[in-house]
Amino acid sequence: MIARRVRYEITARALGPALVAMERWRSRLRRRGRGAGRAEGPFGPPLESTRKLKELTALHYLAGRFADGAVPVAWVTSGFPVEMLRPLGFHTVYPENHGAICSVKRMVPELSDAAEREGYSRDLCGYARADLGSVATGKTPVGRLPRPDLLCCCTNICQTVLYWYRALAAHFRVPLVVIDTPFVYGEAQPHLLAYVADQLRELTEIAERVAGRKVDRAALVETMRLAREGTRLWDECLRAGRARPSPWTGFDSFFHLAPIVAMRGTRECNAYYRMLRDELNDRVARGVGGIADERVRLLWDNLPIWFNLRDLSTVLARNGFNIVCATYTNAWAEAGSMIDPADPEGSSARAYLHVLLNRDLPHKISIMKRLCREHGATGAIFHSDRSCKPYSIGQIDLMGRLASETGVKGLLLEADHADPRAWSEAQAYNRLHAFMELFA
Repeated sequence: MIARRVRYEITARALGPALVAMERWRSRLRRRGRGAGRAEGPFGPPLESTRKLKELTALHYLAGRFADGAVPVAWVTSGFPVEMLRPLGFHTVYPENHGAICSVKRMVPELSDAAEREGYSRDLCGYARADLGSVATGKTPVGRLPRPDLLCCCTNICQTVLYWYRALAAHFRVPLVVIDTPFVYGEAQPHLLAYVADQLRELTEIAERVAGRKVDRAALVETMRLAREGTRLWDECLRAGRARPSPWTGFDSFFHLAPIVAMRGTRECNAYYRMLRDELNDRVARGVGGIADERVRLLWDNLPIWFNLRDLSTVLARNGFNIVCATYTNAWAEAGSMIDPADPEGSSARAYLHVLLNRDLPHKISIMKRLCREHGATGAIFHSDRSCKPYSIGQIDLMGRLASETGVKGLLLEADHADPRAWSEAQAYNRLHAFMELFA
């Protein structure tokens, strides 16, 4: 145990940063040869912060290779109140974040095949199939995922996570904590807040037993403060997209979302978003855009199409279209603002009950209308996501209401956020080009 802890700490604090520094040096040499900082095709100059994002992600997964047996490890869903785990020293793994990486690396078909051989349906969420396939085969683009000591899921994003994590619990034979969040119509009633807060107290008791230590209340308050601050910083990054031209694209923001999802409540996360915010504000001051010629500004609804982001963003940018806001990225700024360090359990109950996917359609249309108004978006692309059915429910009605009430033109684009086998490229681009002609 002591030897493993030493190896983990050396990797996280010394070896990992040294390897990252070496790769940074090599990258600088490569960029000098190519001409660093130049615009690429229809895009503006690349964000310098992207390099730091890659470093943060690489360090997180590198340390994770040596985490099991050294520190307690928890696998958690994206909408889980992770702030309760950090003061106990848990190394957290987000299978959804890992699934997005698998999709970008085009590994989802192979991993899905493995999951389907295990008896899981192809109709299951692509993230779940990628994760279960990775568990079955041991294959992953990040080298190795640490074995969990605790599984933590919250039903505020979908019910799939409940059955997905039950399958993981049966495989790994470790405790599973489920935070049940009833669906919210309007605002959560007091009895719902109390119900979730009680579950968070039970979570702390179970996590303490797994970690073998008690929660330091001061450390918990500090984690909550960092989580709220990180949410505010992420919101400030998103607000930069209101400028004309927007200093980045919505596709950029999908990638830069990773720290607030997987590293929320840490100093590293907040330091990163200060860097990104400052760079975006500097680009705004200098009039530098995310695309070279921004003509039409769009809203994106639902998760991104991870495996096709580059091609899709290029087609849009060549025609002067820029995704300047997205319901998905905004969701991580919206609910987190409800966190109050003075009341960890109570405010977390409120924040995690009020995430976008756990609220009704009137709330969602109000968010869309506000985002379009604030960002000057005159069009919206609704990704009808085969994998994420809760996010896709009601999109046709939402698209109609957005058009009739605000004049924002809409496109329903059928795809999948992870699995390219559910993507018809020719059909999608025919629809997209027809949509863009509406703005001619």
